Amino acid sequence: MKIAVACDHGGLELKKVLLQYLKEHGYEYQDFGAYTSDSCDYPDFALPAAEAVACGKCDRGIVICSTGIGISIAANKVKGIRCAHCHDTYSAKYTRLHNDANMLAFGQKIIGEGLMLEIVELFLNTEFEGGRHQRRVDKISAIEDKYFK
Repeated sequence: MKIAVACDHGGLELKKVLLQYLKEHGYEYQDFGAYTSDSCDYPDFALPAAEAVACGKCDRGIVICSTGIGISIAANKVKGIRCAHCHDTYSAKYTRLHNDANMLAFGQKIIGEGLMLEIVELFLNTEFEGGRHQRRVDKISAIEDKYFK
């Protein structure tokens, strides 16, 4: 599984922890930045990461900013992306089971390293349940088809 990873300056330290985890657990990843703590704009990094997931170059994505909110909003502007902003294990599990989320967002100022890694583990190892949930994901896709022209 290949993971797209991105952050802005507000998520850089947590991204470093994430990249080490991915490396240690044998995940391939592509790092879309940021690479320094210099002030920058999260959409500049969320966009290429989300595009990589949407086009299939990466299987899933994880993005980080100070709160996780802005970067998740930016990622969700890409057709085909279902980026979930999660700070607990229950949400991470069920966003995969029921929503087939393909990206995950965190806030470095909101979550600690240990909990983030537990959430990442669930997100990467939980498969979409399908069934009645596929109908709902299809409706989300229909909304995208209507508005993403």
